[in-house]
Amino acid sequence: MIRNPWLFLCAVALTGLVALAQPPRGVPPAPDRGQEGEGPFARLIIRGVTVIDGTGAPPFGPADIVIENNRIVEVRSVGYPKVAIREANRPKNAIKEIDATGMYVMPGLVDCHGHIGGAAQGTTAEYVYKLWLAHGVTTVREPGSFNGVDWTLRERERSAKNEIVAPRIFSYIGPGLGWDKRITSPDTAREFVRWAKTKNVDGFKIIGDGAIYEPEIMAAFLDEANKLGLGSTTHIAQLGVARANVLQAARLGLRSMEHWYGLPEALFDGRTVQDFPLDYNYNDESHRFGQAGRLWKQAAPPGSKKWNDVMDELIKLKFTIDPTFTIYEASRDLTRAMRAEWHDRYTLPSLWKFYQPSREAHGSYWFYWTTQDEIEWKNNYRLWMAFVNEFKNRGGRVTTGSDSGFIYKLYGFDYIRELELLQEAGFHPLEVIRSATLNGAQLLHEVKGEQPKFGAVRPGMLADLIIVPENPVANLKVLYGTGALKLNDQTNQVERVGGIKYTIKDGIVYDAKKLLVDVERMVEAAKKKAPVAGN
Repeated sequence: MIRNPWLFLCAVALTGLVALAQPPRGVPPAPDRGQEGEGPFARLIIRGVTVIDGTGAPPFGPADIVIENNRIVEVRSVGYPKVAIREANRPKNAIKEIDATGMYVMPGLVDCHGHIGGAAQGTTAEYVYKLWLAHGVTTVREPGSFNGVDWTLRERERSAKNEIVAPRIFSYIGPGLGWDKRITSPDTAREFVRWAKTKNVDGFKIIGDGAIYEPEIMAAFLDEANKLGLGSTTHIAQLGVARANVLQAARLGLRSMEHWYGLPEALFDGRTVQDFPLDYNYNDESHRFGQAGRLWKQAAPPGSKKWNDVMDELIKLKFTIDPTFTIYEASRDLTRAMRAEWHDRYTLPSLWKFYQPSREAHGSYWFYWTTQDEIEWKNNYRLWMAFVNEFKNRGGRVTTGSDSGFIYKLYGFDYIRELELLQEAGFHPLEVIRSATLNGAQLLHEVKGEQPKFGAVRPGMLADLIIVPENPVANLKVLYGTGALKLNDQTNQVERVGGIKYTIKDGIVYDAKKLLVDVERMVEAAKKKAPVAGN
């Protein structure tokens, strides 16, 4: 019996089987927005804020930001720190004002790897969307659309019309998903891509059918996608990487990658396949993840000719890395991931149950996770982070994604954790914020030949913004819904500070704290109905 049918679909895809039909149903669409959120306003002015514009430029302020309906029309510097603002210098005629004196504004965050829950997890769309928005995520690339192609596209359109409380959605689908045929040749690969174009999807996540990794089939698939202005990313499964690693796929036209599978293999020097134990079985999740943590040390070392050649070519190909450091963090510190402080209040009991060890569930590989496994993964991270940081330093583009809903990682909260892990990798906080905003926007728009419509605090951009009382450049932890601990020197008491105050999407102002209260109520109701021990 399959404990997690939605997740089983992912596992099926990874084992090289083909999902010809739509995946299991059961996830209700988000409810209508009704009276949630305020706006958009004919003229909204955010007053006295310090601007972190998302480009990598340093903060400046105080500034007033003028938004008309769903567009930023002016960002005006109105004074100097610790000096009274001259009212005559400020924009006028506001219909609505937000006094953000002493606060910080930055672009809405872009999660380039965000799944909209699943029936087996008990994670409804409303639950997921509100966790994202409460953490400033205003745009999500849905890599897989496992709730169904048509379902995801309907949610995308409802979000675009602001009929639901949700980030804007970019729908990427897997090869063959929702189609009534099988991809077995270059011709059928092109036919599927053309069919997907008629569905108006945004792009593809290459994962699943083993045939897609055959170079001639992948080449046709990617060529057709690029011709039609459709994006592409990949999770190159270990069952397919022997046929096409990340560099080989990038040469064929692949635009970006998720996680890191296929990248160490591109760095192999003196071997062609991973040094698998002789009793290795990919369907044994403890084998799969235990050995994955021993992969980077088999690749060419930092600074070697192979390391430099692969990195240089990927940058020349204008390739993008979306590392999703956060999703594998339990592998290097299981206790930390299990006992994150937000689980008790914000993790649904059904989701908590979903995380528990099981031989039948992808990502639930905690049968006997050892100290040595964690050490191997710590070393794995050091090399992985070194590559990503150097890739960024040489001019490569890095975006941010969370892949939450698996392995003790919660929507929204663990997107912020991804930002912290980028800083651990060596990114300056301003580089982290750029990866989380402008870089993601560029990736999603450039395949269509468009300039980004969001991702920076600039006139002409869509009004996707977050306002936070504390400085996220000084401490990314203030972006967590739970805030950050800070000693009040006046009272000598430790307080919680931060947490996003407002998330603005398309000019609609959402109270981020209220969104979290809504989620907490969902969790409380679910616990009364079906309590789960240990959560």
